[in-house]
Amino acid sequence: MEIRARGTRWSSRSIVATAAAALLGVLLIPTAARGAQPPAAGAAAQESRPVYSYEGAIRESVWVDTGLDSDKDGGSDRVAVDVIRPREPARQGRKIPVIMDASPYYSCCGRGNESQKKTYDAAGDPVGFPLHYDNYFVPRGYAFVAVDLAGTNRSDGCVDVGGRSDIQSAKAVVDWLNGRARAYGSRTGTDRVRADWTTGATGMIGKSYDGTIANGVAATGVEGLKTIVPISAISSWYDYYFQQGAPLYDSGPDWLAGYVESPEASDRCQAVRQRLIDEAPRTGDLTRLWTERDYVRNADKVRASVFAVHGMQDLNVRTKHLGQWWDALADAGVERKIWLSQTGHVDPFDFRRAAWVPTLHRWFDHYLLGYDNGIDREPMADIERAPDQWSTDRVWPPRGTEPTTLRPASGTVPGVGTLGRTPAGPGSTETFTDDPRLDETDWAADIDRSTPAKSGFITRPLSRDLRLSGSATVTVTATPSTATAHLSAVLIDLGPDTIRDYSAAGEGITTLTERTCWGPSTTADSSCYLETAARTAQVDHTVFSRGWADLGTYASAGHGRPLTPGKPYTLTVDLAASDHVVPAGHRLALVIAGTDRGLIDPPSTTPTLTLDLNRTAARLPITGGAEAFHRATTGTAPPHSAPRESRPDGVAEPRRTPPIPGDRSR
Repeated sequence: MEIRARGTRWSSRSIVATAAAALLGVLLIPTAARGAQPPAAGAAAQESRPVYSYEGAIRESVWVDTGLDSDKDGGSDRVAVDVIRPREPARQGRKIPVIMDASPYYSCCGRGNESQKKTYDAAGDPVGFPLHYDNYFVPRGYAFVAVDLAGTNRSDGCVDVGGRSDIQSAKAVVDWLNGRARAYGSRTGTDRVRADWTTGATGMIGKSYDGTIANGVAATGVEGLKTIVPISAISSWYDYYFQQGAPLYDSGPDWLAGYVESPEASDRCQAVRQRLIDEAPRTGDLTRLWTERDYVRNADKVRASVFAVHGMQDLNVRTKHLGQWWDALADAGVERKIWLSQTGHVDPFDFRRAAWVPTLHRWFDHYLLGYDNGIDREPMADIERAPDQWSTDRVWPPRGTEPTTLRPASGTVPGVGTLGRTPAGPGSTETFTDDPRLDETDWAADIDRSTPAKSGFITRPLSRDLRLSGSATVTVTATPSTATAHLSAVLIDLGPDTIRDYSAAGEGITTLTERTCWGPSTTADSSCYLETAARTAQVDHTVFSRGWADLGTYASAGHGRPLTPGKPYTLTVDLAASDHVVPAGHRLALVIAGTDRGLIDPPSTTPTLTLDLNRTAARLPITGGAEAFHRATTGTAPPHSAPRESRPDGVAEPRRTPPIPGDRSR
C-alpha cells in the first residue's frame, strides 16, 4: 500500500485499497560461509562481502520507548522493532552498522512490488522481513532493523501522518542504537535490552511514506544517522495534499492514518485523528499542523548524506518534493547523490535492479563502514533519458544551468501563441474558461488548435537539443470572472518519442514471471523477486513538468481569499523539478489553464480568466541559459551578449549565475 494521490488515470481510494505499496544482476548469490572473517576496514577495504550466515542470524524483537504518550493512556509509547543481524561479529568482539526501514505498512499493506509483510513464528519472533535488504546485507556484516511506526502493527501510540509521533518512532530507535534510549524485550515488560552489538552508525532507507520518515528523522539532526536513501519521498506534507492552496487529493491525512493504523490504535486514537481533521482544513490554508510536517525548513539540521531517488513522472509524490528538498540540502552543504527515472512511483529495485543493488551496496559501505570506494567522487546524478538509457552528470543541476525567462505572446490563432524571449506588447491578452472535464493530455493534444479551455504558447521547431534541468516557475497575471479560480501550468515537449508508460498500471514497468535472487534465503524469507521490464508507449507529446495553484493565494501562500471578479491578480506557480531534453526538431510548449482533471480539484465556480501576457512569464532552468535557448530557436548565436533578465512586471534585474548545488569547485 502506498500513499497515493488521486490521478487522471487512478481512483485513489480503489487503488489504495487494492494496489501493492512500495514498488521497490541476474546473479544468484550463494549462502555465505559461516564464521568467515570480513575484509579489514580502512583505506584498503573496497567492499563488504557475504561472509556471515544468514540462516544462523539472530532474529529478535524489541520495543523502544519513544518518550511520548500520543494515545494519552498514561504510559510512554513503545514502538516495535524487528532486528536481524549476523551472529558471528559479536562472538568476534566486533560491532556492526544498521540499515533501517521505518514504515507504517508492515502489516496493513506490505512492501515492495510483491506486497510483502512481516511474518512471525508461533512465539511471536520475526522470521520474514520484507524486501531484499536483510538477505543481501546481513551476510555482509550489517544489521537490518524494521520499525513499526507508532500506532501500526505491534507498536503503541498513534499514527499522526508525518508529525511528531511518526518521526519520534524512528528517531528513538536511532537513539537506542546509539545508547541514548531504552528498549525492552516485550511490549509491557521491564527487561531492558541494550544495542551493544552495533557501532550506532545507521542508514535509513525506504520508499514513499518510509522514505518520508527518513527525511523527517534526518531533519532532526539526530546523531548517529549517517545517511538516508529516500525513494519517492515527501519533503513537506502540505505539498502532498495541496499545492499553493489547490487541493491535490480527495481526502485528508485522517483517512491515511485510519488506513494504516492497527485495529487497537483505531479505538484509542480517535482524538489524534480528529486533530488531523480539524487542523488540516480542505481550504488549503497553511496551518500549524502542516508547518510541523515541513522537513524542508529544517534541512540545515541534516547531518546525514542523502541519496535521493525519484520518478520524474511520479504523480503521487510529485517531484516538487524532491526539488525543494534537494535545493535546501544544497544550501546546507549536505553530501548528495541522485537518480531520476522516467517512471512514476516506482522503486529503483524494479526499474534498474542490476545497477541499483551494487550502487546501494557501495553507498552503505562508504557511509556506514567507512570504506574508501570512491562512490562519493563519482558523478552526482544518474538520469534516465529514454527507457533503460541513462546519462550522468558530475553535479546536478549541471554546470551552466541558468534560470531563463521566456515570454508568452499572442499568435495569429486565439489561444495558440508563441513562446520566446520577446515580451508581449502592452494590452496583449489571452482568455480561457476552466473546464474540469479536461486534463493536461487534452491540452497537449489540442496545442495547435484554438480551444476555449486553455492558452498555449509554443516555440518554433528547435534547431538543436534544449535541456531543462531543475525547478521552474511560471508567473501569471490573470483577471478572473468569479470569486474563485485554480490555475495549472505545464511544460510540454511536442514531438514523437518512446517513453515509459507512466500512466498505465505499473507506472512504467511490467512485472515478469522469472525471478532473480539477491542473497541467501530461508523457508520463511526468500531473497528471490520477480523481474520487471520497461513498459513503453509511443507518444507525439510529453508533459514533463507541471504545477498548480489557487489564485486566491496571490497575497499569501498560507491563506487563500476570495477574488474580486474583474480585478487582475499576479501569482507565481511552482513547477515540479525535472530534467528533460527537448530534442532538435521538437517544440517546447507552455500551457496555462484551469483545473487539471484528476490532479487537482476544481474551484467552487467556473471562472473565465484573462491573462495579461505582458505580465506573465516562465522562468525555466535551461542548461546554457538564454544563449542556449537563442541558438536552439534561431540556429545562430546571439548577435550580442544575452539581455538582462527581467521580472514579469517589466523591471529589469541583473543576470547572475547561481551556485551549482554540490559543485565543490565553487
